[in-house]
Amino acid sequence: MEILKEKKILVTGADGFIGSHLVEKLLESGHHVKALSYYNSFNFWGWLEGMNHQNLEIVSGDIRNLNFCLNLTEGMDMVFHLGALIAIPYSYDSPESYIDTNVTGTSNICLAALRNKVEKVIHTSTSEVYGTAQYVPIDEKHPLQPQSPYSASKIGADSMAMSYFNAFDLPMVIARPFNTYGPRQSARAIIPTIITQLAHGNKEIKLGDLRPTRDLNYVKDTCNGLYAIGFANGVEGEVINIGSNYEVTMQEVFETIREIMKVDAEVLVDEQRIRPEKSEVFRLWCDNTKIKEMTEFSVQYNLKKGLKETVTWFTNQENLKKYKADIYNV
Repeated sequence: MEILKEKKILVTGADGFIGSHLVEKLLESGHHVKALSYYNSFNFWGWLEGMNHQNLEIVSGDIRNLNFCLNLTEGMDMVFHLGALIAIPYSYDSPESYIDTNVTGTSNICLAALRNKVEKVIHTSTSEVYGTAQYVPIDEKHPLQPQSPYSASKIGADSMAMSYFNAFDLPMVIARPFNTYGPRQSARAIIPTIITQLAHGNKEIKLGDLRPTRDLNYVKDTCNGLYAIGFANGVEGEVINIGSNYEVTMQEVFETIREIMKVDAEVLVDEQRIRPEKSEVFRLWCDNTKIKEMTEFSVQYNLKKGLKETVTWFTNQENLKKYKADIYNV
């Protein structure tokens, strides 16, 4: 893998869960980072708050604005595009906003990168585009299935990004992470939901369907995968999965967390957390052969190790108080 120091790198969605960890990874690796935080009138930078580094520049804006994207990408060597709306339940209520941000926003970033001659764009996809596995493990040739407005918008975003490679030779690669967990994850996800409810002393943990399986990846592994793809040679125009090559049921995840936290509780099925029948993705299991062949990526965290670090972070009172365990976060 080609290690390039002192690159000027833009990260969109930098104020979010994975984005903030990726910013840290890039800074630790010696790069200059421009971190995009979604504009708000409070001037709040999400998980970038309190992050200070001489090579970090934080800017606020909106990828739905093309002129802003043109200014944002000027002088950048690379772009890691993570900016997106990601909550599946909210996509049922507001599908048009997912199209605006995920599809139009991706087009804006790609067009801006093309005009400003950015060396490489790493567009971040999601395993949700595969839908329920038709075969396992899921490789990059698996059919795409839009089982929610969110996944449909990400399929559209992926297609838009690939069109810039095919039509305009934009040096672009699609990174497709499977389910990521770890410190700072939104309460909409199942692992923070379990941990925060247990940490607040709840004896009945409100969850959705625990039968689906996922290929779970600790956030540092996901960021290492993004970094490996970003700095690998000959990956332009490729779609590359990031995953651990195993599957686990959500029931097993609940039991493992309960064991780590040493608490006794039972699951209470909350109907509002159940996806529509045809929308639930019942099985995701990543084939990570391609990323291991094309880069130097390797998985560093097994599930129990990653969950222990996640529990430690969430049960810190300063972190826990940022979460509202009694409210279902869509």
